[in-house]
Amino acid sequence: MSASASQFSVLVQPSGRAFSVEASETLLAGGIRQGVGLPYGCKDGACGSCKCKKISGTVVHGNHQDKALSAEEEAAGMVLTCCATATSDLVLESRQVSLEGALPVRKMPARISSMLRASPDVIQLQLQLPASESFQYRAGQYLDVLLRDGARRSYSMANAPHTGPALELHIRHMPGGRFTDLVFGSMKERDIVRIEGPMGSFFLREDSDKPLVLLASGTGFAPIKALIEHMQERQITRPATLFWGGRRPHDLYMDEWVHAQCAVMPNLGYVPVVSDALPQDNWSGRTGFVHQAVLEDFPDLSGYQVYACGAPVVVESAQRDFSHLAGLDEAEFFADSFTSEADKH
Repeated sequence: MSASASQFSVLVQPSGRAFSVEASETLLAGGIRQGVGLPYGCKDGACGSCKCKKISGTVVHGNHQDKALSAEEEAAGMVLTCCATATSDLVLESRQVSLEGALPVRKMPARISSMLRASPDVIQLQLQLPASESFQYRAGQYLDVLLRDGARRSYSMANAPHTGPALELHIRHMPGGRFTDLVFGSMKERDIVRIEGPMGSFFLREDSDKPLVLLASGTGFAPIKALIEHMQERQITRPATLFWGGRRPHDLYMDEWVHAQCAVMPNLGYVPVVSDALPQDNWSGRTGFVHQAVLEDFPDLSGYQVYACGAPVVVESAQRDFSHLAGLDEAEFFADSFTSEADKH
């Protein structure tokens, strides 16, 4: 039962995680405040990354875009946790939420130890953590950079834990974005940022022996890179194929690194895909949408696990089409989607 009329309980299945929310705060804000890693992208009702199923209870939705949650989806019991407030106790279903006992979420300062321009609009940041602090995470998880006004920006760790203790982030410049304008403008080595993490349930399920499809668009490659490093370290030999999509060849900013891993990991395949190559790019590889390339190569995904990260439109298209057209078990699709709109507010 509710602790009071102004506070409600939220139970998230199948993880069994529970938290309370004030009537005045969104479900997502309440979950994050209490260390329950609900998935999200924009936090602004624009992307649909936080959408989950309401099993019981009632909510009221604030402003959001129809593409994130349609009237039909809301009528069917879907909830956008970033803009929904509870009006009763709730039971939700969100398969991306990790079990109780997950690694502790911590806040700490981090010093920028290096800034490498990987492409015209991508910088690789290396963060040095305090020697006295421990930051445990699973390959594939993400952290939040905490801005001075309380806003947050989410970035996946691009390196597996065993390569640490430094953390690697891949930052794409979104003109007008408060944080990325800072990174590409006045930020310099030895500056301090505040971070909080780890978060998310995007990590390799090692209790399965199914072959893997790894799908990345743009800087969605960051957590996929960490998964590949983890597989190599743990000597995981499940067949895996990486499909990495970008608009132009330079968007595949660690292409040489991937080829180098393929040379030492016989189980790893790589398919780079470019959607908008220009004549001067001299691109002779695969073209089109990256999730379509997966369907061309793997028309039957019924025996696979898929790990996808990138823009919401890519992740959502992959989730829909892999299930409906290629027979992928919906429970074997694991995803993180981050939207560029998040950086403009």
